[in-house]
Amino acid sequence: MLAHALSLLSLAAPVSGAPSGPAVDVATAARFADLALGCVAREYPNKIAHVLNGDPDVKPPRELTPAFFGCFDWHSAVHGHWLLARLARTFPDAAFARAARAALGRSLTPEKIATEVGYLEGGGRASFERPYGLAWLLQLAGELREWRTDEAQVWAAALEPLERAAARRLAEWLPKLTRPIRVGEHSQTAFAFGLALDWARGAGDRDGTALLEARTRDFYLGDRDCPLGYEPSGEDFLSPCLAEADLVRRVLAPDAYARWLRSFLPRLPRDGSGRWLPPAVVTDPSDPKLAHLDGLNLSRAWMLEGMAAGLPQADRRRLSLVAAARAHREAGLRSVTGEHYEGGHWLGTFAVYLVTGRGLASARR
Repeated sequence: MLAHALSLLSLAAPVSGAPSGPAVDVATAARFADLALGCVAREYPNKIAHVLNGDPDVKPPRELTPAFFGCFDWHSAVHGHWLLARLARTFPDAAFARAARAALGRSLTPEKIATEVGYLEGGGRASFERPYGLAWLLQLAGELREWRTDEAQVWAAALEPLERAAARRLAEWLPKLTRPIRVGEHSQTAFAFGLALDWARGAGDRDGTALLEARTRDFYLGDRDCPLGYEPSGEDFLSPCLAEADLVRRVLAPDAYARWLRSFLPRLPRDGSGRWLPPAVVTDPSDPKLAHLDGLNLSRAWMLEGMAAGLPQADRRRLSLVAAARAHREAGLRSVTGEHYEGGHWLGTFAVYLVTGRGLASARR
């Protein structure tokens, strides 16, 4: 598995029509695609976050949310479809691409998406998948919109009503939110803001972009001395400190970002060493909560790379950020084996987001 993981660090020639950013070899991409293909239509085991309004709501997942019922939970099904779109777009001629496109075609139909919209807007579901799952839904929509094939545009059009509903749900919530949510799991605002902001800019949604930028400035620009030494908590898959720093580099120019980061992480080293932030260790990858730390290594890697990209080229902190990112990348990619469904249903998405540079490509100023 180490050889497979290390192969991700190499760069391949760009694929025509593919997204920008670092490329992965086709064998590794196929392995990640297989993880999603093995779960987007796998209904059980399933964990649903479902408010019952009456007996008619007692239904199996495939009837409640017919597009996104697999991969153990709704948000994992959503970003499993994103993974398939991202890799099929990157490797259109690969053997797995045909199966990926078929899976997308089966899920993204107007009828199924209409049911998804009805479910999202049902009684008692104002906070359903907010903000994590909604942000990943927007990322899926953005990936399809950027994928300039007739087939992908058909899927994008089918998904658009749910895309609008998700964007509207976030737009209604953000003005009422008085504090950021600083945790290492799904409810964290910084990571979701980054996904949603990248989508809004790509979609040309000026109002959404302005709202997300304003909320980012309101919540985060005054922060100082983030307690990175308290991280991670035992079940984190996102870093509160690094996710915030990766978000803020999206709204500040490099010189301003450098000044902000100096106050936010004042002990960030300048010696080029990555030892200041060791990767997390998972003691039992079959435990669904403990396995979160494998995802933390992956998300830390892309956040550290994003922070380095946001700084001026001459900033000496960049080398230390890149060194820590490299250690987390290698540790995280080694964990994406699919041996345990507890991690296999979602870690592939984090790996693909990292190795294809999605957060870097979509957030370039």
